[in-house]
Amino acid sequence: MGAISACIFDLDGVVVDTAKYHYIAWKSLANGLGFDFTEEDNERLKGVSRMRSLEILMEIGGVDLDEETQLKLAAKKNEEYLEYILKMTPDEILPGVKDFFEDLKAKGIKIALGSASKNAMTILNQLELTPYFDAIVDGTHVSKAKPDPEVFLKGAELLGYDPENCVVFEDAEAGIEAAINGGMRCVGIGSPEVLNKANFVVPGFEGFSFEKMESGLK
Repeated sequence: MGAISACIFDLDGVVVDTAKYHYIAWKSLANGLGFDFTEEDNERLKGVSRMRSLEILMEIGGVDLDEETQLKLAAKKNEEYLEYILKMTPDEILPGVKDFFEDLKAKGIKIALGSASKNAMTILNQLELTPYFDAIVDGTHVSKAKPDPEVFLKGAELLGYDPENCVVFEDAEAGIEAAINGGMRCVGIGSPEVLNKANFVVPGFEGFSFEKMESGLK
């Protein structure tokens, strides 16, 4: 593989933990439809688009809804979720992320976002992280969901680098598969048991550096 010139980050679960807000909003929707939605159920929605998440929710609850109702419910869930993220502050950036961004910048490494979230810009602005990114690709720019590599390939293209020069940071299995499918190396953030397809896995960014990334990818 080529030299590392760029890093592409998923957002939820990597840079910030918005999963809790998604969960509260989906649980509220499920309860409104007359069934419960557990944290274990919520694991199935990681890295999945909004409409596919709703389909999974309907499967869990054994409910069948027409397309118009589905669109209304997805919009309602998003409104509730937005209420939470509009109250977010930079304190919610996951530990070590900002230091790692600073380290990459100091070494001339380009940074991109590759997220399925359609609210990514809102979240980055709330966290005051937008200036760190040289390119931002979110759910408004792509039509194919991970494990399709579209979101990461667009990020690499915007940065002007070949996939082999990019490293992806992901916390979801589908995201790691997307990085592999795009011909990129991948660092998993979370559990090695779940993310075993990544080149290597770290629990988070605390104490992490460009040097540690390079040595882990060798």
